[in-house]
Amino acid sequence: MSIHAVSPLFVGRARELHALGDALTRARAGASSTVLVGGEAGVGKTRLLNEFVDRAGDARVLVGGCLELGTEGLPFAPFTAVLRGLVRELGRDGVAALVPGGTTRGLARLLPEFGEPDKDGAEARARLFEQVLGLLERLAEERPVLLVVEDAHWADRSTRDLLSFLVRYQRTAARLLIVVTYRTDELHRTHPLRPMLAELGRIEWVSRVELRRLTRREAVAQAASILEREPSPAAMDLIYARSEGNPLFVEALLSEADGGDMLPESLRDLLLASVERLPDETQELLRVASAGGQRIEHDLLTAVAGLDDNALSRALRPAVAGNVLVVDGEGYGFRHALIREALHDDLLPGEHTRLHTRYAEALERDLSILPAPRGAIELAHHWHSAHDSTWALVSAWHAAAAARKSTAYDEQLRMLSRVLELWDQVPDAAERIGCDRLDVLRQTATVAHLAGEYERSLALAGAALAEVDLDADPIRAATLLRQRGLTRYDLGRAGHLDDLRKAAELVPADPPSKLRGQVLETLARMLHRPEDWPEKLATAQLAMEIGHETGDANVEAHARISLAWARWSFSEVEAQLKEFAEARRVARAQGAYNALMRCAISESDALEGAGWHERAAQVAREGVQEAGHYGLARTSGTFLAINLTEPLVSLGRWDEALQVVEQALDLAPPAPYRASLQGFAMDIALARGQLDRADKLLSSSGSVLARGTYREQTVLPHLVRQVLLLRAQGQPGEALAAAARGLEAQSPLSSSRYSWPVLVTFAQLCRAVLGDGGSPYAGAAAALLTRLREAARELRAVGDLQEAQRLTFGVLAGPEKGPEKGPEKAAGAASREAWESVVAAWAALRQPYAEAQCLMGAAHAALAGGDRRGAAPMVARARELAAELGATPLLEQLDVFGRRARIGGGDEPEGPPMGLTARELEVLREVTNGRSNREIAEVLFISVKTVSVHVSNILAKLGVATRGEAAATAHRLGLYE
Repeated sequence: MSIHAVSPLFVGRARELHALGDALTRARAGASSTVLVGGEAGVGKTRLLNEFVDRAGDARVLVGGCLELGTEGLPFAPFTAVLRGLVRELGRDGVAALVPGGTTRGLARLLPEFGEPDKDGAEARARLFEQVLGLLERLAEERPVLLVVEDAHWADRSTRDLLSFLVRYQRTAARLLIVVTYRTDELHRTHPLRPMLAELGRIEWVSRVELRRLTRREAVAQAASILEREPSPAAMDLIYARSEGNPLFVEALLSEADGGDMLPESLRDLLLASVERLPDETQELLRVASAGGQRIEHDLLTAVAGLDDNALSRALRPAVAGNVLVVDGEGYGFRHALIREALHDDLLPGEHTRLHTRYAEALERDLSILPAPRGAIELAHHWHSAHDSTWALVSAWHAAAAARKSTAYDEQLRMLSRVLELWDQVPDAAERIGCDRLDVLRQTATVAHLAGEYERSLALAGAALAEVDLDADPIRAATLLRQRGLTRYDLGRAGHLDDLRKAAELVPADPPSKLRGQVLETLARMLHRPEDWPEKLATAQLAMEIGHETGDANVEAHARISLAWARWSFSEVEAQLKEFAEARRVARAQGAYNALMRCAISESDALEGAGWHERAAQVAREGVQEAGHYGLARTSGTFLAINLTEPLVSLGRWDEALQVVEQALDLAPPAPYRASLQGFAMDIALARGQLDRADKLLSSSGSVLARGTYREQTVLPHLVRQVLLLRAQGQPGEALAAAARGLEAQSPLSSSRYSWPVLVTFAQLCRAVLGDGGSPYAGAAAALLTRLREAARELRAVGDLQEAQRLTFGVLAGPEKGPEKGPEKAAGAASREAWESVVAAWAALRQPYAEAQCLMGAAHAALAGGDRRGAAPMVARARELAAELGATPLLEQLDVFGRRARIGGGDEPEGPPMGLTARELEVLREVTNGRSNREIAEVLFISVKTVSVHVSNILAKLGVATRGEAAATAHRLGLYE
């Protein structure tokens, strides 16, 4: 059951809201315009207008809606409502005074308060139209007017004519915006609003906005807002499939259905309203069609309905004209899945069974009516819905095989799961499908892994292993152990190496077999610790030889990839690339798509680790597309999305990176992949000062990582983000403590690629604390910096990227005795030449954010050396890079430094930071110290009320919402250093 009936969060309509806002801006400037807003019932037209009206500021908002009354709406209904509202607000005489000419007899046709109406006729109608337009224009002289006409699909002829007149003849200089909404699903082919919309759409100042359905990600955000928690992926899959992203349907399914399968009555009535207006024979045929699914082929419906082509077309034509069905190629589709669901729910039990049996029998006679694997899958569905357990199991088994051929792993998993569900109901199940239950469990575990259902794969493999006898059936046990080890590794669960080593013991070494090659290859892939390197090399070499001997291209290619990682480092990336290319050639020769995906993953990873960001992004992008082709978009595809996001972040293409993240998250990837994607989104949020978003992303990814044991490539970036967020929130003590704990838990020497960013981030923190004169955390920072220097002495820098990080750490860490106190002296601890070499290193790698950060360090060093003129271009270039990235915190730091150094501002005295008064700066200092309003009042000898006023002003000037954010901003700007 939901907490809120309607989502408190307005999602998925930023573009449409912006379009309306632009139109109102034009109207304020004296350029009248009209916006036509269309969308199906429940898609959110009214919610959009309510949100827009709330943002309309000083505009006078006039709202009127058309009313359904039989086949035609109520004449002039929206304008009568608008006029009545004006009379209530201004009085009859006030409205009359605004009517051009002073006579209101024309308006009497809308409201009796204005006396007797004019005589009927064309002249009287024209006078009414002119008076309404004149009234709106006179109102717009005082302030902008927003006229909203809702539900124009119910407008009568008179309303349509008046509306068309207002749009066509509104003065271009009047400050008038007209917004018209209508339901697109009500506009059948002969609907009178259709030609009017087409005509108005050709007018220069008229624009159209079509409200689409929500994406899955947007629907998740809506549901999370309603429930005040994010729903489970499985629950969201069902809700999104049923609602198809219609916001009203999402709300109704969450709010009224109590999680059950039955549609809420209010929603059911809305959905079936258009059906109940159709002829009886059409309604009957729609009930038959509802059993066929959301989309049904014409030939299949003909076979099941028992009608010839002419009779079928005649019966369906009203449903197409009424926009209940849409023609889709050689078949038909219901306009919305819930219309089909509502019709199907209305079937009586006997009718339900008979219809699905008829569909199953029709498909048994000719499965080619539907394309593969859809025919086999729908056949299985109909036997299952007809409650025939035997044929449901058999057809599901065959459907799984058909889905496998099409790499439709989600469907294959669904079909195999159904086989397992029905197994006990069919006594001779094994004989009928030629496979025992244990083998079905094994296949289902494998397919669940391919489909990205890692937890389910782990459970299935465990269930199968519980039933197998390792001594009596070692080969099958080894197969299951390999699958469980692979899945445990992907989930970060302990025991994966134990499973793989046990599997290697169970498979005979002689003669060489494909299974032994698979087990050894997988084991080699999972060995990552430096002490395991000799075993990795030997195991991968043996697996490659076995793969070549047995003709298993997948094993040979995977082993070559593992050897490439074991033999060469990021400074030898060319050699790695040659080995990856050979692995790709071997895999492509036999269509070993799993190895092909790992080639793309490994190559893009190696390129990024070497600092070849553009090529890494190109390889990863091509891999994402290839993964979709192989049906692996949710698994390998989202992993490659991680590998695409990382170089995009490095290159400063942050908006593009966020788009990749959003698209990947829409696929509901496995939890570890989701956490990695959210980590990169958090990097951008931190750099842009979006601390609330960063906090949420850290919490979400952290909850995933807490459930497993992950490698350095996952754990160390997460540690960096924790420390960066604490520092950005103005908590240097907590940040230092988290950094110290992280060094205790994770050896910084285990992986130089992921350890150098840790050392750089922690050194930045220590430098900032030690540069803050009198910081109570100086001792902790000095101790941590000593540990960091010790680690850096032992850590190799492999490749250009790590060399840039090593150089950066060197200038940040400074001399062994530590930087002197004071920000300028701390900045100048490293020479200007050293800083400039670091800047050049990052510029060569084309990493603008790191370059901008180091430019500021170089400017500090130049200023410390007395060269203000030399510091100025460094600050200017850093500002340019930061502005392009939207890195607001860095921009603010540069501005503060520029003002203090009087760079670009002559010798004029520095103005108050962020426009804060002297008293507000005093109050802000106490806020950053964590004092309450009462405590601040006591310290500064002012009233609590005065403190409250000052705090409100401070929040407004800093552009933040909370005291914590204000404190974080003060620390970020160095206001009290």
